[in-house]
Amino acid sequence: MKKIAFHTLGCKLNFSETSTLARQLRGRGFMQVEFDNSPDYFVINTCSVTENANRKCRKIVRDAKKASPEAFIAIIGCYAQLKPKEIAQIPGVDLVLGAAEKFQLPDILQSLKREQKAKVMACEISTVKEYHSSYSLADRTRSFLKIQDGCDYGCTFCTIPLARGKSRSDSIDNILLQAQEIIRSGVKEIVLTGVNTGDYGIIEGKRQYRFVELLQSLQDMDGIQRLRISSIEPNLLTEEIIQLVAQSDKIVPHFHIPLQSGSDAILKKMRRRYLSDLYQERIYLIKSLIPACCIGADVMVGFPGESDEHFLESFNFVKDLPLSYLHAFTYSERPNTIAANHAESVPLQLRHQRSRMLRILSDKKRRAFYQNHLGETHRMLVEDDVADDLIFGFTRNYIRVGIPLTMASPNQEVEVMLGELTDTGYVSGKVLQPQLI
Repeated sequence: MKKIAFHTLGCKLNFSETSTLARQLRGRGFMQVEFDNSPDYFVINTCSVTENANRKCRKIVRDAKKASPEAFIAIIGCYAQLKPKEIAQIPGVDLVLGAAEKFQLPDILQSLKREQKAKVMACEISTVKEYHSSYSLADRTRSFLKIQDGCDYGCTFCTIPLARGKSRSDSIDNILLQAQEIIRSGVKEIVLTGVNTGDYGIIEGKRQYRFVELLQSLQDMDGIQRLRISSIEPNLLTEEIIQLVAQSDKIVPHFHIPLQSGSDAILKKMRRRYLSDLYQERIYLIKSLIPACCIGADVMVGFPGESDEHFLESFNFVKDLPLSYLHAFTYSERPNTIAANHAESVPLQLRHQRSRMLRILSDKKRRAFYQNHLGETHRMLVEDDVADDLIFGFTRNYIRVGIPLTMASPNQEVEVMLGELTDTGYVSGKVLQPQLI
C-alpha cells in the first residue's frame, strides 16, 4: 500500500475538503499516515488569505522533502488556484491542482507519473461551476460540513472569489444525507461551513433555498445533538435566523460575525455590504433574545487609508459592543485586488501595533464573558484534549472548560458547574452526576 500524508492550511472549509479527499484515497488503497512517517505522497491543501499563508506552504514543502526525500508532493487549494506557476517553481513540488481539478486528485494520483517539471492543472476560475460535497471526520467530537462554496461579494481586499469562484451550494436533501452519515459515525457536533455560509442556496446560478430553511431542516432531523454556524455575514444574519437559534435546542448559542472595521469610511472602502449601525443592531438583537450567546467578530487593521482616527473609531466601536472575543487580522496586500492598488498604505509596524491592541482587547472580552457565566450549569462536549490531569471541552456557548481527567471521556456531553476562571484562560468545571471512568 502506498502511504499518503495530508497537511491543511487555512479555514474549516479546507479541512472538510481534505478529509473527504483522504477518505476517497483510503478507499483506493492508499494508507494515510502522519507527516513524519515516510509517506510516498504528500498532499498540501493551501490557503492564500495572507502572504504568511503562502510562506507557510513553501516551508511545509521543505519540511516534507526532509521527512521523505523521494516522496511525490501535490499542492491543492486557494494558493494553487491563484499562483499555480509560482508554486510549480518550488523545489520538490510535483503536481499543482486548481479549484476544480483538486477533486480529481484520487484519479490523478493513480495514473500520473512523476516528471522532471511539476505538472500544473488549473483552469480559469470563471469556468468553475460544479459543486463538490465535503465533510470532515478527523475529529470525532465535531465535523465540518460544507454547505456552500465560492463568493459573489466583491470586497476590495479579498482573493477568495478569484480562488474559489462564484457562490454555489449543495441541496438540502444532500446535506441531510451527509448529516446522517456524520451522525452514524458518532460525531456529536456538526459545524456548518462555507466561503459565505449565509449565502447558502444558489444552485446552477439560481437561488433555490434560503439558509434559514436549511437550519430548520437540520433542526428537525433526529440524531443531531449540536449544530453550530461557523461564520455568517451581518447583512445575511436575519431576525428569522436569530429567532430560530433562540428557540432551538440543537443550534448552539454562538455566532461568529465578521465586522472587519467599526469605521463606516473604511467599510465603504472595503465595499462591505453593511455599515456599523446594522452590525450593532444585529449584536443587540442577539443579546436581547439570547443573553448567554457567545458572539465573535473578525476585525481587520491596517487597511489602506486607515488613519489613527479610523482605527480608534473601530477600536471603540468594538470595545463598547457586547462581543465575546475577536479575531484580529493584519491587512495583507494581495495581488489582483482593488485594495492593493490604493496608495495610502499603512506602515507594517503600525499595523502590528494595532493588531496587538485588538488582541489584548479580545482577551479582556473573552475573560469578561467567561466571568459572567461562573456559577452556572452548562453542557460541555468533552474533547480529546488532555493536559495536567485535566480534560477539556467547550460548552454550547463556546466557553472552554477543564475537568478532572477521571470524570469523563472524549465525545461525552456532560453537565458541568462553571467554577473559577484560571490564569491560563479556561474555566474549571465541576461535573454534575459524573460517570467515573
